[in-house]
Amino acid sequence: MKRRTLLTGAAAAAAAPIASPAIAQSAPSIKWRLVSAFPKSLDTLYGGSVHLAKRVAEATDGRFEIQPFAAGEIVPGGGAVIDAASTGTVECCHTCSYYAIGKDPTFAFGTCIPFGLNARQTTAWLQFGGGNEMLNAFYEKFNLYGMAAGNTGVQMGGWFRKEINTVEDLKGVKFRVGGLAGNILLKLGVVPQQIGGGDLYASLERGTIDAAEWTGAYDDEKLGLSKVAKYYYYPGWWDQGTVISLMINNGKWQELPAAYKAILSDACAETNAWMQAKYDYENPPALKRLIAAGAQLRAFSPAIMSASYKAAEETFAEISARNPTFKATLAAMMEFRAASSLWWQVSELPYDINIANLTRGQR
Repeated sequence: MKRRTLLTGAAAAAAAPIASPAIAQSAPSIKWRLVSAFPKSLDTLYGGSVHLAKRVAEATDGRFEIQPFAAGEIVPGGGAVIDAASTGTVECCHTCSYYAIGKDPTFAFGTCIPFGLNARQTTAWLQFGGGNEMLNAFYEKFNLYGMAAGNTGVQMGGWFRKEINTVEDLKGVKFRVGGLAGNILLKLGVVPQQIGGGDLYASLERGTIDAAEWTGAYDDEKLGLSKVAKYYYYPGWWDQGTVISLMINNGKWQELPAAYKAILSDACAETNAWMQAKYDYENPPALKRLIAAGAQLRAFSPAIMSASYKAAEETFAEISARNPTFKATLAAMMEFRAASSLWWQVSELPYDINIANLTRGQR
């Protein structure tokens, strides 16, 4: 080839426009609305949806836009956001799936069940233990597709206006509590209440309820619950690895290009890690501040824990007897819990206990 021809070809190549990335060429512009079950004041729970939307936008150069709306801006929080995604009023929601246990108690497994898996065990079960597949086969009946997109870790047991020392002390207590815990505590004489996070302070202050649980020290401090109920109990055995899910209208999920599905899945996984890390960072100093301000830290007694566990087993058996899907999902999760807990007993727990004992004087 002649030198002149080479130069001409090189010049033409230099003058040609640089090819855009493949995703920019093939990806459509899509706008979704996301309704959160949480108010903007809860910057980690609501903030998870903002973080997720930001990651998706960054990965698609703004072509896939998800606009978050806080609870009450389009629909109320709680189970209403799940209905909105299911019916197609919006494309997706960021919420606890167990807000929909009134439709089917199997929804609880997408968030957590009492005495279930901790946060890391939950992630393992979902990704490698068949949990995602089981849940999405169930969600399909409600025109939904779900992915874990946040985890609170082990939550606190809640704020009580009086001390709870015995199982007898629980009788008649009007307690705001989520998920299947209400069904279980009912067996112990508790009167479960369903109240949104934004109404907890006023309900405790007026005496409409006697106790309330939300998440952990960081969020509870924001809600001001220590000002109206001073006894702060732990652990939240009903919320020990609480998943916040992105629940998507199944039709909208199926319409997404494969590249967008992958990006959204990655964004959910990253948000899952982000939320847990943020709570792990924020809860310790928040707990110190609450105690310094007068909160009285209390542990549920062994007798209360034992009675609660027995009531949970009875409740699960009753639901399983009438709901085959719940029964199958419970069996799969409990099989994983048994295997995982054995490993925890020789790895994580001994280390954590030893560190707690060795550093006791440093706290």
